[in-house]
Amino acid sequence: MSKSTQTLVRTSLVLAIVAINIGWFAYRASVTGTNMTKSATAFLESLDDDQLKTASMGYDDEQRLGWHFIPKKERKGLQIKHMNAGQRKTALKLLQDCMSEAGFKTAKTIMEMEGLLAALEKGRSGGPIRDTERYYFTVFGKAAADSKWGLSIEGHHMSLNFVVDNNEVTSSTPTFFAANPGVVMNETESSIKKGTRILADEELLAFKLIQMLDEEQLKVAVIADKAPREIRAAGEAQPPQDAAVGLAISKLTKEQVNVIRKLVEAYAAWLPEDVAMERMEAIREAGPVKIRFAWAGAKKPGIGHYYRIQGPTFLIEFVNTQPDAAGNPANHIHCVWRDMKGDFAIPVGK
Repeated sequence: MSKSTQTLVRTSLVLAIVAINIGWFAYRASVTGTNMTKSATAFLESLDDDQLKTASMGYDDEQRLGWHFIPKKERKGLQIKHMNAGQRKTALKLLQDCMSEAGFKTAKTIMEMEGLLAALEKGRSGGPIRDTERYYFTVFGKAAADSKWGLSIEGHHMSLNFVVDNNEVTSSTPTFFAANPGVVMNETESSIKKGTRILADEELLAFKLIQMLDEEQLKVAVIADKAPREIRAAGEAQPPQDAAVGLAISKLTKEQVNVIRKLVEAYAAWLPEDVAMERMEAIREAGPVKIRFAWAGAKKPGIGHYYRIQGPTFLIEFVNTQPDAAGNPANHIHCVWRDMKGDFAIPVGK
């Protein structure tokens, strides 16, 4: 058996053993789907007629496929600011039911970060509106156990998109989170304290992996000396279909495979266990050895850096090039998980 074949077999075995140990088996995301249907129904039933017109749209409405994370004056859906206390409670219950405990905490902190940005940017004119209540909820179609419906929860630095069909989550992408600052380096009057780092694993594990690579591995993994400013296809209904580039997972050592596994898991863990398991099962079925890891930019914090992890079924992109609101360089994270087969439960090409 050749050395490369041995590496391939070893990698496959490592991933297969890991899959068995943590339960990456065929799993239907019906627990979360059922919970989401109930919560969406409760949310819609709490609204008055005018609010319902804003928060509810047809499943085939073209706005279902619209998403973005930039600060915008207007978005589809009903803004938290325009909900009463009871309605806010049902909206947040819906958010909670479509995320894991960790993912819900991250989403809530991202929303609270708007208060931090307001404090850091105080006195500046002409900037975007910073408001912790400027997040929008939209239900597409009829949220019922026997129907197909969609959900968008979106605002600055967060875009969560789901499709539930007969109480099963059939799509959970695009899933986008961001953090400005990536690491809070300044004390403010905000509830967000100095030292807060909400996307730590997504950045630190990637640094750990790139620093573990030897010279020959780096020649393949590093695709550019300078990081791009932004993730690709931001706001587009489907992910970029470029072939995967970078270092194949079959070229990693056992220790390196373990790190990239943890990195992928960090993204999957934003969502409830059954949805995360479906994502990982799809990766296993498509062949983990087809995954590639690519890097661009600096290999240490404080200077622009970017990476992507791509397999037949998924794409992860991470970029940190912009300064934060206080001017600290490369301290503004954007990261996303997309479905290479098609976001929004729409196959690529249709």
